[in-house]
Amino acid sequence: MSNNSMILHLTNARLIDPEAGTDSVGSLTVQDGVIVGRNAPAPKGAEVLDCAGMCLAPGIVDWGVKIGEPGERHKESFRSAGLAAAAGGVTTIIARPDTQPAIDTPETLEFVTRRAAESVVRIRHMAALTKGRAGDEMTEIGFLLDAGAVAFTDVFKVSTNTKALARAFTYARSLGALVVGHPQEPGLSAGAAATNSKFASLRGLPGVHPMAERLGLDRDLGLVEMTGVRWHADQITTAGALPSVIRAKERGLDVTAGVSIHHLTLNDFDVGDYRTFFKLTPPLRSEDDRLAMVQAVAEGIIDVIASFHTPADEESKRLPFEEAASGAVGLQTLLPAALRLVHSGDMDLPTLWKALSLNPAKRLGLPQGRLAEGAPADLVLFDPDTPFLLDRAKLLSKSKNTPFDLMRMEGKVQRTWVAGVQVYGV
Repeated sequence: MSNNSMILHLTNARLIDPEAGTDSVGSLTVQDGVIVGRNAPAPKGAEVLDCAGMCLAPGIVDWGVKIGEPGERHKESFRSAGLAAAAGGVTTIIARPDTQPAIDTPETLEFVTRRAAESVVRIRHMAALTKGRAGDEMTEIGFLLDAGAVAFTDVFKVSTNTKALARAFTYARSLGALVVGHPQEPGLSAGAAATNSKFASLRGLPGVHPMAERLGLDRDLGLVEMTGVRWHADQITTAGALPSVIRAKERGLDVTAGVSIHHLTLNDFDVGDYRTFFKLTPPLRSEDDRLAMVQAVAEGIIDVIASFHTPADEESKRLPFEEAASGAVGLQTLLPAALRLVHSGDMDLPTLWKALSLNPAKRLGLPQGRLAEGAPADLVLFDPDTPFLLDRAKLLSKSKNTPFDLMRMEGKVQRTWVAGVQVYGV
């Protein structure tokens, strides 16, 4: 492991710069945890690493990761999540508050912040917007901001108490806090295990109409317009929801949108013979929706790609499809899965890295996601073309619930640095 006070000179690298939108061969110099030079000669006494023409990019900022502390440490700990993240080129985890108990008080936030210090990557936390994520009474947003919360969300629990939500939005607006919503109409989506389709009907799976996403989104955007709050949609997964996002941005609302890597690379047919590793929230959508999401990322309508890493133990997945837990792990598979979008010709690497690293960092007010001088030396070195067969048993997460098991993937992380310190290397 490198000492971050040493000078590290990374030469002969393909620099993927999402801020400048460039992909060019060059070098980076790192000292005291930050980038101090670019395309300059190696300083005297520097440790020189030849990157052999591989891609060097800002580390991924993965927004929306579930870690099982407190309450479900057997599924994922801060330590195991950090190791999986480093192996996947993720240098900053933005953790979710849907823990047991929820992260809804400054004391709980301080506890997880202390526990997170044992991870090899950076971990920042979102806090719950309402107490117990029940959607009725707002949390102490001001105190939670002071304790380090980067955003506020009830994750997949969508409040039906619109008045309470409006009050929370208004208060968050007064403090400049970012609220993260989950666009879904809870009545329509209750009990659903798949997206409404002929395929779901043939499989006998209870479905939700894609319109449930747009209905939930339009309600929340109405509240955003009413209150002026800074707001981010965690996952937009249907083509029908995109016009609402576009209109909100055109009207000047402070709105951004994300999508999960699984909704960009998989569709509802992947459920196949009731394979529960493909049971997600929201459920996988049609191929037309998937293609629309990919295009929306390429065009900048959707700002952020995240893994929505949701660990589940074998017992909660080895159940009938309707009863099985939703969600998939993704910290270690996010990078190779995302590279499918480059290999398919849908976008270039700088565009992809904008959504994986620069945009989430900017939206959350973090200095990461850039290769500029003075930026944190949180970096990933990867070969985008190395083929491999994914073996879920080799994942470093405690839970192994990946939909990509035994799939052929391309793109392998070679090294990961956080603040100039190497935290992963093959």
